[in-house]
Amino acid sequence: MNDDSRTLLAAAVSRLLRPLIKLLLRNGIAYGTFAELARKAYVDVAFNDYTGSSKRPTISSVAALTGLTRKEAKRLRELESPETVMADQRYNRSVRVISGWMNDKDYLDAGGVPARLPLEGDTGSFSSLVKKYSGDIPSSAMLSVLEAAKSVQTIEGCAELLRHAFIPEGDPGDKINILGSDVAELIDTIDHNLTSPPELRRFQRKVSNHRVDTNALPEFIKLSAKKAQQLLEDLDAWLSAHEFTGSSDTTDAETDTSTHYVAMGIYFTEHPSGPQTLEK
Repeated sequence: MNDDSRTLLAAAVSRLLRPLIKLLLRNGIAYGTFAELARKAYVDVAFNDYTGSSKRPTISSVAALTGLTRKEAKRLRELESPETVMADQRYNRSVRVISGWMNDKDYLDAGGVPARLPLEGDTGSFSSLVKKYSGDIPSSAMLSVLEAAKSVQTIEGCAELLRHAFIPEGDPGDKINILGSDVAELIDTIDHNLTSPPELRRFQRKVSNHRVDTNALPEFIKLSAKKAQQLLEDLDAWLSAHEFTGSSDTTDAETDTSTHYVAMGIYFTEHPSGPQTLEK
């Protein structure tokens, strides 16, 4: 990477850090904590993704690559990561349950829309839906999560789907977890596109306009939400129809090519004076 590219990258990092630091300060995360997390991430990435040599990374090579001392690199290597595994699992399982409810014919009514499901039963029930799409989590626990998110309500012993999406409401931890997963995926996509030939680049687009009439904004918010939700539901149905149903050729998750994780996200943002507001 030449000096001009490094300068542009530094400017880009400065811009993306501003809203992140605003969030951190609002939630009591001081610089020292953030710096420790950054150092830990540098070491983990250097060990796991370092491609500067065909040899296995060592403490010395990681220290040289990251600019940290060998002692610090060793300490950070042995430090446990503050991963939100439980929040990740809860979010992913909730999404799978709602997706199954919307696309599995066993849980649709005669009109092809998500049916009102009895809470218990061997088939066609909320408990069987949870068992099929969420593994061993108790159906009562999943019901509580979905009710807290206002995605589901119970009526006369039945569960009814209110939202065609899982949007965390009650637990701030679930909302914060989305920051770690969704933003990381977007940055990973941008990094992939920076280093890949055109034919291998991933889809990444946005539409924007700096001169939208303020009075028209409410209408666009409704229009964009409606169209985006419909697109995501269509894509979710396609993905559900193309899930791998056979057995894997290998038990090694790192070399298993039978399945792939894929995702597509859509976001909305607006600022009174355009993107430059983020700089102030």
